This record gives sequence, C-alpha cells and structure tokens, in this order.
Amino acid sequence: MGKSFTLKRMACAMLAASSLLLSGCLLTPGKFTSELTLKKGGGFAYTYDGEISMMGLTQLAKMDGKQTFEAECYDDDFEETTCTAEQEAEQRAEWEAEQAKEAAEKQQFVKMMGSLDPSDPESAEKLAETLRKQRGWSKVTHVGEGLFVVSYAISGNLTHGFVFPMVEKMPMVSPFVTALPRADGSVRVEADGFGGEQMSGMGPGLGMMSMMGAAGKKDDDAPAPVLPDGTFTIVTDGRILANNTDEGPEILGGDMQRLSWKVDVSRKSAPMALIALN
Repeated sequence: MGKSFTLKRMACAMLAASSLLLSGCLLTPGKFTSELTLKKGGGFAYTYDGEISMMGLTQLAKMDGKQTFEAECYDDDFEETTCTAEQEAEQRAEWEAEQAKEAAEKQQFVKMMGSLDPSDPESAEKLAETLRKQRGWSKVTHVGEGLFVVSYAISGNLTHGFVFPMVEKMPMVSPFVTALPRADGSVRVEADGFGGEQMSGMGPGLGMMSMMGAAGKKDDDAPAPVLPDGTFTIVTDGRILANNTDEGPEILGGDMQRLSWKVDVSRKSAPMALIALN
C-alpha cells in the first residue's frame, strides 16, 4: 500500500508547537551595548542601546491563516502518486485536527503576549507604543521584520530587584538582566539573556528561532535570525566578590572597577557577578 504524508503539514505543526515555547523568551538582543553601574549604598544606573528582536513575530504573521489543505501521497519508492479517496479523507481529518490545535495554541500565545496578536500587521508598532509609555524607553523604533532599535536608561536605588526588560501585560518575557539585592548588602547580577542556555541551540532561544525560520521559509523570503552581538559591562565602586569574566575587573579611577563581557552566540555561560555595596 502507498505511503502518504505532507511536508507542509509538518512545517505548520512545528510552528504551532513553537508558539508556547516562544512565550517565555519572546525578546532577544541583537547588536547592542549595555552597562550597569552599581554604587556603594545601593545607587544604580542601567542603559541598553541597540537592537531588540521580537522573536518569531514575522514568521507567525506570515503563516497565520495561509495554510490550505493539500493531500500528498507517495508510493513505497517515495515517488509522488495520486491519493485515493480514503487517503485524502484521512489526511484531511488530520489536517483539520492540527488546525484546531494550532488555533487554540495561538489564542493562548496571544493571551500570554498581553493580547498582542502576531497575525496583526500592526502588532510590532503596538509593542513599540507600549514600551514608549514605560519609563526609561527614550527611543523605540520598529525597523521591520520584528526588529526594534531602542535606547533605554534608568537610575535609582536598589531597594528591591531590578529586571530588564519588563513589558506591560507581558509577564512571560524572559529578562536580559536582573540585579537582586541581598540582606547582607550585596547584589547578585545575572544576565541570562546575554549567554548560556538561552542563547544555545539546546535552549528555547536561538535554537527555536532558527527552527521557526526554517518552518516558515517560503521562497527564501523568511528573514534571517537576529543574533546577539554586543557588550555588557558592570561599573562599580563596591567589592567584587565573584564574577565570571574572562579577564577579571579592570581598575578605573576613583575606586571604580569595570567588568566586561563580550556577548555573542559563542558564550556558553551567562554573565554573573556578586558585588558588596556596603
């Protein structure tokens, strides 16, 4: 008996399955520079200048609503043949079940994204408008294909934890940088968005983005993945208790020291530092 399957349906299923995974790592860095300043007593300042990519936005939008059923059948030698009525009916039932599952996953995905619908051609600008309303975002420009050029700067006192980025009504966005003050006067900084599993093929970040690019590719019109390429630095006059830089702290003037990390897809561990500010 002939064998039947459809490659188009496989691609659509891959895309649907990826949507929920993407909800936890929706925003990723592109080309950027970022600096965190920590002062004794708890004063801090943070800046991020460069690109942020909304992963999968374009691919999801292009795929949405454009799937049409087409039976595909092959013989034992994998030569294409005409489908029987039974084969076509079986494939149609599978396709309709997958469409229903994809619609349900999309609704959950949209809910997690703060009702931002990737099939809406205005979704990127809506996200930009949301960010512009938040303190610290002095520039948010969508330049196409889900890529934003941004400038962010904020300062204050670390009386509680700091997280970047945070997006209103999008609690599932994975942070690039967190700074968590401890009761003993130290601050632990972790930049999971700048390295480690989230940027490796094993994690849900770039590996999933690459898979989505392959699934959504049509006639070479799919955009290339935006890959992290930047530097993250910490400048402090506190005591550096631990860090995972390659070179260790650089001594600056006025009791200040600087820790620097090059951020790209080759980084296997996320930047980390523990600094005493008392």
